[in-house]
Amino acid sequence: QVQLVESGGGLVQAGGSLRLSCAASGRTFSRYTMGWFRQAPGKEREFVTAISRSGIRKYYTNFVKGRFTISRDNAKNTVYLQMNSLKPEETAVYYCAASSNDDSNYAPDYNYWGQGTQVTVSS
Repeated sequence: QVQLVESGGGLVQAGGSLRLSCAASGRTFSRYTMGWFRQAPGKEREFVTAISRSGIRKYYTNFVKGRFTISRDNAKNTVYLQMNSLKPEETAVYYCAASSNDDSNYAPDYNYWGQGTQVTVSS
């Protein structure tokens, strides 16, 4: 079992930045691919970014490339999402997730999910 707790969400103006954190319980954090997804009101949950177990490989949806950066610290059981140049349409609940599959961007591949953190970008 892995428990995930996100933090760092909030209200930011368009063009601003936020850094999300996701702390994981347990001693097997390094065995999981970690991902961030988001879900806006009335929309389906969508993939944002993922990072491999070692942190070497990173994947981003095209919309956030060059603005978002995912990283992880396996010693601290934590994954981060640095979000820059935020846009109003990125207002959503952001979820951290852990997958025992390799480097997936497919939500059903993720076994564990956090409760989500709200990010609101004002125009």
